[in-house]
Amino acid sequence: MKQFRLPDPGEGLVEAEVVTWRVAVGDKVKVNDIVVEVETSKSLVELPIPFAGTVAELLVEEGQMVDVGAPIITIDDGSPAAADPDEGGPIAQAALGAGTGEQEVDAGKVADTGSGGRVAVLVGYGARPTETRRRPRKGGAGEPVPEQTQAQLADTFSTQVPVSHRADTPTPLPSGSAQPVGSPLPRPGSGPAEPVTGGGAVLAKPPVRKPAKDRGVDLTTVVGTGAGGVITRADVEAAAAASQSDTDTTGPAQTTGGSGETRILIKGVRRLTADAMVASAFTAPHVTEWVTCDVTATMDLLERLKQRREFAGIRISPLLLVAKAVCLALGRTPELNSSWDAEANEIVRKHRVNLGIAAATPRGLLVPNVKGADTLSLLELATAFNGLVTTAKDGRTQPSDTAQGTFTITNVGVFGIDGGTPIINPPEAGILCVGAIDRRPWVVGEGMEERVEPRWVTTLSLSFDHRLVDGEQGSRFLADLASVLRDPALALLF
Repeated sequence: MKQFRLPDPGEGLVEAEVVTWRVAVGDKVKVNDIVVEVETSKSLVELPIPFAGTVAELLVEEGQMVDVGAPIITIDDGSPAAADPDEGGPIAQAALGAGTGEQEVDAGKVADTGSGGRVAVLVGYGARPTETRRRPRKGGAGEPVPEQTQAQLADTFSTQVPVSHRADTPTPLPSGSAQPVGSPLPRPGSGPAEPVTGGGAVLAKPPVRKPAKDRGVDLTTVVGTGAGGVITRADVEAAAAASQSDTDTTGPAQTTGGSGETRILIKGVRRLTADAMVASAFTAPHVTEWVTCDVTATMDLLERLKQRREFAGIRISPLLLVAKAVCLALGRTPELNSSWDAEANEIVRKHRVNLGIAAATPRGLLVPNVKGADTLSLLELATAFNGLVTTAKDGRTQPSDTAQGTFTITNVGVFGIDGGTPIINPPEAGILCVGAIDRRPWVVGEGMEERVEPRWVTTLSLSFDHRLVDGEQGSRFLADLASVLRDPALALLF
């Protein structure tokens, strides 16, 4: 038996939520098969299994938060050691480090020192350079293990490892008792044959939990009619139908928060966003400046680009040209491409622009960034934007995509909003807010040639950290940006 532990998804995250199991008990898996989808505070991550075998146990339910390093699934790899009912694979892992100075067990493999003592075998390194011996099966041939050693091992398992962790010894729960916290999900057939009433341990496989979650069915109230009291899909459908009937006759169902309110657990992206915004608002002294400019020439350029063969099949928008202008303006005002290191008492000037684009997704606000955006051509930048936006909307943004950003653009114009005062995405020095691009009356020409024409106009607002950026530097950046958007040909001067 091998236990797969939740790996570190990256960026120093310490926990994740199990969203969807892609396998069930009894399924066969191969190396690198995707077995589970977890949600961190930054992204949804699909985890591949590092070894092959049969799924023996799912140790964590969907919707449960798990610490990095905690076991989440047990795989039977079919090896003789795992198949031996007298040698518990997951039991031995659970007992790792729990033995006395004379005996330790690791992954069900034990080495004999030759003097009766037992030492752990390091996973991934094989047995210690001593004579190894494996206990024969019951009734089989071979030299028996000394009785004292058997007693020591049995004592270790019985006193230091809960019986509920044994994969090859199903332990039905007593009637009316709850399943121990952290123990594996009971297997079908391991409990009583009669239906189990609601309120006790929830016996349901992941393929049943998912539709129950989608239909708002509380599994703790469902009577399981499957083997051993396991809740089946039919049980969920019946409970959902009954709930709908009750709603039709008694009105809207009351939520867990009481009448007239719904309580939502703060977790994942929402919690990360809240923590970051509070830290930014109360740490960095924000200053916001505004400029309204005529971007008709930029919109004309965008239409010409759409007709070019290089951009065929690539979705481009005014945000692409704004992003290119931002990269050019940052080259003239590097203070806005910096961060504040309070511990080292230093200002960290970034040599490359990792340009973040704030994206509204079903999971919340994400800010993936294009690494080295200032080094990319307009076509390369457009391709990178398309990939980031598509990945973010599909909920597949990886932690590395949101890490190491140096400057952020947020586009509220897509919602028809003229502008705003955005909060800096820490530890960056600035963030640009792009308002709606609308047709407005605008004065053009000079002197006797002045006239009012309908033009494409937008409002740009820049928030910056006043510890890093002075008013003169922030104003120069915003002026450079507006000048390029008024006349894209000026980009040749940058």
